[in-house]
Amino acid sequence: MMRCRGYVISPEDLQNMQDFIALDNPKAAEKVIEQLFAAFESLVKFPHKGHLRPDFTKRNVRFWAVGSYLVVYRVTRGSLQVAAILHSARDVLQVLEMR
Repeated sequence: MMRCRGYVISPEDLQNMQDFIALDNPKAAEKVIEQLFAAFESLVKFPHKGHLRPDFTKRNVRFWAVGSYLVVYRVTRGSLQVAAILHSARDVLQVLEMR
């Protein structure tokens, strides 16, 4: 079983997400961030539990659902790199093509 040593994510991405959600519901924003960090810790322990989605992208990234969000990540040399966190209502294909 492979385990990662840690994860890498842009703090600005998380802050922007939290700020956006907090405009409508500050408590929900805190809850989403807590759920995401719990998911990151779980993915560090079991990095391959996310799914490859060749129907979305040919890139070597995995997908894991956290509430209404989809965490897009890659496993590289013992660490987890979060490429994107997308709301499930967004067009995933379009967003991934832009990145």
